[in-house]
Amino acid sequence: MGTTIRDVARAASVSIGTVSRALKNQPGLSDATRQRIVEVARSLGYDPAQLRPRIRRLTFLLHRQHNNFAASPFFSHVLHGVEDACREHAIAPALLTAGPADDLVQQLRVHAPDAIAVAGFVEPETLAALVALERPLVLIDLWAPGLRSVNIDNAAGAALAMRHLFDLGRTRVAFIGGSLAHFSIAQRAFGYRRAFFEAGLLFDPSLEVTIDGGLDPDTGAALAMRRLLDATHGAPPEAVFAYNDAAALAAMRVCIARGLRVPEDIAIIGFDDIPGAAHASPPLSTIAVDKEALGRRGVELLLEETPAATELCLPVQLVARASTLPATPTTTTNANPALTDIRTAATVAESVHRRFDDAMRKP
Repeated sequence: MGTTIRDVARAASVSIGTVSRALKNQPGLSDATRQRIVEVARSLGYDPAQLRPRIRRLTFLLHRQHNNFAASPFFSHVLHGVEDACREHAIAPALLTAGPADDLVQQLRVHAPDAIAVAGFVEPETLAALVALERPLVLIDLWAPGLRSVNIDNAAGAALAMRHLFDLGRTRVAFIGGSLAHFSIAQRAFGYRRAFFEAGLLFDPSLEVTIDGGLDPDTGAALAMRRLLDATHGAPPEAVFAYNDAAALAAMRVCIARGLRVPEDIAIIGFDDIPGAAHASPPLSTIAVDKEALGRRGVELLLEETPAATELCLPVQLVARASTLPATPTTTTNANPALTDIRTAATVAESVHRRFDDAMRKP
């Protein structure tokens, strides 16, 4: 007779239910406990595939505050990545938006998903209710201990934006942020502050403003920029780093309306590289994020039986445009400072050769 789940539970000194959760990759266990049970099962020759049901239906859960794809297209691209991965694996995806007043558990009963992907911010009690469902769960642009998650390197992206501004001689840099209850925003704010420390510069807390959570993001960012300009009494910051592109574009409109030239008087950089960033006037410098990859990798991580890592962090890139670099071609820099963009190098080399040729032609 072959090895049974009861044999694995006895050998691992845990309950049968714990073995089942571990081998099904369900939440509620530490990585160490899960890995130990998997190793015991393997040593006994137990095949966990017989316990793991195939994922056929996936619910993509999005908070209502994110469900404005026209104003904030970030999550629409994440959803595209989820849909692409689901097509590859013959999974039927469904979008569900919910807020704190909704009966989420009842809505999920109607959807009857085999697995759940949660994107962006959710209230802690909502996340706890999802974990209690004991279905395969992955977090996208969100993090919680013990759960599978896929994020971009938000802190490194913020540091990359700040180093870009510092390299341009802009050291009085303001930050327009949102609620720190959002994991990605908190990480970007952390990267902003840490950049001053790493550069040996003093951090001025008065230059950090937060959008009013009761307002829509565009109105909130514009109001935050007005408050910032009013508080500096005619001496605006040299640059503004906004937590996302929508906030940066709103801030830029306020600055231009106040008669400030961008970037001559004030440089502005955002985060996410939404489509509108490249078409702004002037085009907006930003931190580029592979949003589709976030969704795609989230589904792939969900499907892995024993992933090498349960927390994935995707790289970002700096895209420098005219809102920080006037009359300069767009350049792209990886978050890894050791990597140099070949297009930038080619532009510099061409300029050097041109000056050399001009000098040789002079009598």
